[in-house]
This record gives sequence, C-alpha cells and structure tokens, in this order.
Amino acid sequence: MSEPRFRGERLQIMLTPDELLLVDDFRYKRRMPSRASAVRELLKRGLAAEGFATAERGAKSTDFSVIETAPKKGNGRPEVSD
Repeated sequence: MSEPRFRGERLQIMLTPDELLLVDDFRYKRRMPSRASAVRELLKRGLAAEGFATAERGAKSTDFSVIETAPKKGNGRPEVSD
C-alpha cells in the first residue's frame, strides 16, 4: 500500500450549481472516489498548465520566486547598484 498523505489544511470553496455539475462530471467520467479528489486533480492540472511545478519535499518558500532576487550584502539586504 502507498504511504498515506497528510492533509493538514482545509480549503472551503463556494461553487455555482453549474461549476459543481462540471466537477461532478469530471469526477464520474474518471471514476474518482470523491469530489475532493476531483478538485485536487483539477487544481493540479490547472497549475501544471500554467507552468507551476510541484514543490520537492523539503523545499522552502524562498526557493520559489516570481522575480530574480538581487545579490545580498553582508547585512542581508539586496545590493543596489548606482
């Protein structure tokens, strides 16, 4: 058996009846066990389509940035060139 996943965060969302119908259609066509698993799969696919990678185990939030960070001075602040 595979290692159980720890899901320590709960995310609640509100959907319109049409959105819920689409999630359920996706779920049933793929024989998924729950709406939650369907939503997780849709979220994973959407993020991947937009170019967001899955974080490796042990990765820190500082490993992910929208912009390149400037080299740091000895005081920890970005070095600014004149």
